[in-house]
Amino acid sequence: MANGFWQGRPVLVTGANGFIGSHLVERLYSEGANVRAFCFYNSNSSLGWLDGAEPVVRRNLDVRLGDVRDARFVEEACANIDTVFHLAALIAIPYSYQAPESFLDTNVKGTLNVLEAVRRAGCRRMIQTSTSEVYGTPASTPILETHPLQGQSPYSASKIAADKLCEAFHCSFKVPVVTLRPFNTYGPRQSMRAVLPTILVQLLGGKEKVKLGRLDPKRDLTYVEDTVDGFIRAGEAKDIEGDIIQLGTGSVISVGDLFTVACKVFGCKAEVEQEVDRFRPEDSEVYVLQSDPAKAKSLLGWEPNIGLEEGISRTGSWIKKHLNLFNSEHYQI
Repeated sequence: MANGFWQGRPVLVTGANGFIGSHLVERLYSEGANVRAFCFYNSNSSLGWLDGAEPVVRRNLDVRLGDVRDARFVEEACANIDTVFHLAALIAIPYSYQAPESFLDTNVKGTLNVLEAVRRAGCRRMIQTSTSEVYGTPASTPILETHPLQGQSPYSASKIAADKLCEAFHCSFKVPVVTLRPFNTYGPRQSMRAVLPTILVQLLGGKEKVKLGRLDPKRDLTYVEDTVDGFIRAGEAKDIEGDIIQLGTGSVISVGDLFTVACKVFGCKAEVEQEVDRFRPEDSEVYVLQSDPAKAKSLLGWEPNIGLEEGISRTGSWIKKHLNLFNSEHYQI
């Protein structure tokens, strides 16, 4: 609910063209913020998922097409900004096995560029977007923010490095950075590199055999509307600079059980066909990620509101309207 905090406040969202970033831009606009949307440059001037935003939203965005790997461009984008929400990243784990250098350049150097720009511009706060993957397969669950970090994929290693840069810049230069660590966010606009859209696109496209990878990994799934609310609250809360805060429900479900629930929600009858090509390397697989949301509740007053079945229903309803945007005939990395 709008409280006036963001009214007229200049904010920058990197990765504004992406899944979570586009939802965050729309929420910030609805709260009255002056939103500068940093989108990845392309020759078509596409704003990614923001291309489908309401015209009034599009008209009122200060769009910057660029690349977080370009330090000068990032510095210009951060000028006269109050709050920076840094979401720009390469996130597809299977692709990180093929292109690890790209993940270092974007996720590590890109974050360094944002930190330096925030430092020079004197921004009030920077929100760093982390990931639950930094924990690897945990020693115990639920996972606390203090759990040791373990890079089990090039992607997770790059995000650990980015998070540690944020820690270093806060300790060394008092950069006012807060690190949010969302667990598995899902919802409308998510690509088939994630498991739930992979299931739903095939189910709702009429497939009787749904192709998946491992069925035993367990994940803590948070609907995108709730994740975005966590970002908003992290931008508003007082005296949390330097903190790391998880955003998750505290509950887990296996991939196999998620398939069963999705079939139930949409009344589909289908079977799973496992494909070895979709498996991670054995030592790279993370078998369970379960958050402890206590810190988010204590510091941000944040709790997730959308239950799993409702979230699956909302996501599937959106996918049904946009099946033409997805290709279920081959494995998306």
